[in-house]
Amino acid sequence: MLRVVELRSELTVRLQSTFGLEEVVMATGTIKRVVADRGFGFIDGGDEKEYFFHRSALDASLDFDRLNGGEQVEFEIENSPKGPRAINVKSA
Repeated sequence: MLRVVELRSELTVRLQSTFGLEEVVMATGTIKRVVADRGFGFIDGGDEKEYFFHRSALDASLDFDRLNGGEQVEFEIENSPKGPRAINVKSA
């Protein structure tokens, strides 16, 4: 069971579960480029960084096959061996 403990204006959400305190940071950005034939793309985070995303990281609110670039999205940032990547990407 998760319970929202605190919501800050910078979209930091702290969730308390039976396993301890987990912090989830939601970021906003714009789909910059989609490589349709390879199933991935990049999000401009507005912080001079680009975030890789895979089609499997999209929420049901987004259809990968209809992305053209320019769509406003919200996403979580996860560290990966190749650098930060976007997960749980959804329409803003």
